[in-house]
Amino acid sequence: MNALLFTDLSVFVLSLLLGFEVIGRVPTTLHTPLMSAANAVHGIVLAGALLIALTADGVLGYALVFVTAAFAAMNVVGGYVVTDRMLEMFRPRKDTR
Repeated sequence: MNALLFTDLSVFVLSLLLGFEVIGRVPTTLHTPLMSAANAVHGIVLAGALLIALTADGVLGYALVFVTAAFAAMNVVGGYVVTDRMLEMFRPRKDTR
């Protein structure tokens, strides 16, 4: 394993651990606004994953790019779903009679 791949893998693992620790400490009442506000950040992560895909070489590099892009895409979609559900609470209800 070369030094550059080891550095990239270390940054990837540390960012996963840091992200889990930060999100785990957010109070429950702030999760919905946090998800809706984080869509832009996850979009940047997705764009970064696609840029890293240009420099990936080897099976491990391609696997890491795929996993990163998949998680970023899930976060973007999940953020918009949460935002839509949150905005649905403020729309007037239709009369069901």
